[in-house]
Amino acid sequence: MTAEFAVALPAVLLLLAMLLAGSAAGITQLRLEDAARAGARALARGEDPAAVNGIVRKLAGPSASSAVVPGGEWMSVTVSDRASGPLGRMVPWTLTARAEARSETASSAPPPGKLQTAPAGQRYGIPAGRLL
Repeated sequence: MTAEFAVALPAVLLLLAMLLAGSAAGITQLRLEDAARAGARALARGEDPAAVNGIVRKLAGPSASSAVVPGGEWMSVTVSDRASGPLGRMVPWTLTARAEARSETASSAPPPGKLQTAPAGQRYGIPAGRLL
């Protein structure tokens, strides 16, 4: 074994450890995003907040915490957890995901027979005559 290899090996191992820790944090963030999205959809469908917290815990894991904000036209779910793996134990890094969904209850829907149309001169939310 040469001296160069002995010096380079710890640096390569440290780089590999950082890569694995970053990957674990990325996977945790994706899990939190999925849980927040599923919780917001369930809340918008009319599920009670306790059931939504159960859905979030099932998808995000038992260590995750969630905040459910029902009411109004838009429902919101925020899920947070520490980064998993060795990075989460060494660095106090909290990952957070938030999702919102529009309520699907009858009170937020337009009255029957009333169509929602775009303002005059607009089509699909883009002003007429303008290029993108």
